[in-house]
Amino acid sequence: MPFAKSFKNLWYRLETAALRFAIILFRLIPVDVASAVMGRLWRFFAPLNSRHQRALRHLEVALPQTTAKEREQIVRGMWENLGRVAAETFHIAELLPQDDRFVAIADETTKRVLAGEQQAVFVSFHSGNWEMCVQPAVRAGLDLAGVYQALKNPFADAALRDMRKDLYRLGLFSKSHQTARKLVRIVREGGVLAIMGDLRETRGIKVRFFGRPAYANPVPATLARAGGVPIILGRVVRTKGVHFTIEGRAIEVPVTDDRKADIQAVTEEIHRVFEEWIREHPEQWMWIHRKWANA
Repeated sequence: MPFAKSFKNLWYRLETAALRFAIILFRLIPVDVASAVMGRLWRFFAPLNSRHQRALRHLEVALPQTTAKEREQIVRGMWENLGRVAAETFHIAELLPQDDRFVAIADETTKRVLAGEQQAVFVSFHSGNWEMCVQPAVRAGLDLAGVYQALKNPFADAALRDMRKDLYRLGLFSKSHQTARKLVRIVREGGVLAIMGDLRETRGIKVRFFGRPAYANPVPATLARAGGVPIILGRVVRTKGVHFTIEGRAIEVPVTDDRKADIQAVTEEIHRVFEEWIREHPEQWMWIHRKWANA
């Protein structure tokens, strides 16, 4: 066991060294060039991965009106977008202040949140460059707390957390029961949270998503209800290269005597809006997710 543990630790350190080298390398390349090149490489090579067929299967069931050729183009577009996101992640700190790359669309509730007049829970999904969804909030001076899925490699995890430190000044927390309690306290004390809401959560609840039962994370609705704040649904649409439209749409969170029903209703509404947005730009969402109950 000591040898196995030492070997794993060595492997983690080598993996982290490679990541840090990649960070240095990609930061030397202009973001527009890095994004374009990585996007083209992923568009060409990623379809050789078995996940390509999984994405095609998910897309065929979700959008049965599409042809095989259309589905292939959508999934290749997905890979290109993911490649661009991978490159752009190394340039987060550089991109944040470049307001000319972003067009923000906000409803009245979202405007009040950005003005610091109201708290909220931001909930986004893996579309466009989702890392940039909080750019308007960061530029408005809001202090955010984020939730993410920690990497198994603790050294690589620390490196990736460091790249996102300019986004989440209140901290970036990995999923756990202790984290949930911290997040409730942050909301009740006036903080603003940012959570991804489209991942599969088998211990969560089921909702309808593209007409099929899907696993959904009830945490965003639970936190918003506990804090008595609205949810701001956010999406990022890649318009051209490293340019984006960021939209915020508020949904109210009911507080009735039936807590379970409230959380179910809000989680269903979150996924209804996500589905609407994905249908508009299907090539920008991650179809590789095992989102559905029978996937």
